[in-house]
Amino acid sequence: MDTFQICTLFSSISFFFYAIYYFFSPRMKEELRRLGMQNLGRVIVVCQFLGAAGLLLGFLYAPLWSAASLGLTLLMLCGLAVRIKSKDSLWVSLPALFYMVLNAYIFFYATG
Repeated sequence: MDTFQICTLFSSISFFFYAIYYFFSPRMKEELRRLGMQNLGRVIVVCQFLGAAGLLLGFLYAPLWSAASLGLTLLMLCGLAVRIKSKDSLWVSLPALFYMVLNAYIFFYATG
């Protein structure tokens, strides 16, 4: 298994976890409320789930890697923008930055 495949699996599993975690975590819902995004919670979860599924299905149909990783990159870019606008610390913003860079890597590798 190469680095690209490991990164893809890691990102996919992470986003599946975050999507499921939303339904069981009052903390995550409170964080969305703090950011003024409580109405977007389910939309974000659906995007995370579809992106994670797209990354896994990319192993069977390669064009899905590009679409899913681009979608997750943009989702994390928006998440990072919200964190910056909310004046959150770098430490709190780091996961969004990390997943944005990770999925950008997957996108550029898949399209290159």
